[in-house]
Amino acid sequence: MQLSPFLGELVGTMVLMLLGDGVVANVVLKQTKGEASGWIVITTGWAFAVTMGVFVAKAFGSIDAHLNPAVTVAFAVATGDYGNLASYIPAQLIGAFLGAVLVWLHYLPHWSATPDPGSKLAVFATGPAIRQSASNVISETIGTLVLILGIAGVSAKSLGTIAIGLGPYLVGVLVWSIGLSLGGTTGYAINPARDLGPRIAHALLPLPSKGSSDWGYAWVPIVGPIIGAVLGGLLIRWYAL
Repeated sequence: MQLSPFLGELVGTMVLMLLGDGVVANVVLKQTKGEASGWIVITTGWAFAVTMGVFVAKAFGSIDAHLNPAVTVAFAVATGDYGNLASYIPAQLIGAFLGAVLVWLHYLPHWSATPDPGSKLAVFATGPAIRQSASNVISETIGTLVLILGIAGVSAKSLGTIAIGLGPYLVGVLVWSIGLSLGGTTGYAINPARDLGPRIAHALLPLPSKGSSDWGYAWVPIVGPIIGAVLGGLLIRWYAL
């Protein structure tokens, strides 16, 4: 298979999810080396996951390395070019699903050792600390808006080639900051593929005593990030950040 933007988005998102959901599994599943190591470990692991996902996406053919339908939507709105939506978003969803399946395989003995269905779902999908739909959507919208504006700032040509070369690292720091500062309300999905692909995997995989996939909440980490993406895209377009 030749390198292509589709392949880059797929493989990059797969790596993002393998490392991102992987760090959650390491913290919340029983009898792992990282059991109960806490929020700082999860947010740090996700930050590194984003950085590595971006590098892998670029290596496999996606110069944009969005890894996130919200980012794809935001820059489509900002530029008026919607041509990438049809290829990037399916690739991101497939990659997220495959990454979640790899996490399941990697931690295979630990699913049976973990009695709590909520902990198993938490490896795959986000959930609110306090379930209140309007507030949950607002949290995801704000977090995603910060993500979009931060990415725009990191990629601004006015910052020169040094900042552009450091882009993957800076985006990782951005996601780390969002997780530490804003992630405590909903788990900062800020990425519809990050939540939906693994939630589908949770529903399909033969996890012991896994419980519900919480489809009643699943719309929040889709709608909130898309609203944030559109707002961010409009700000970029209006003010040429």
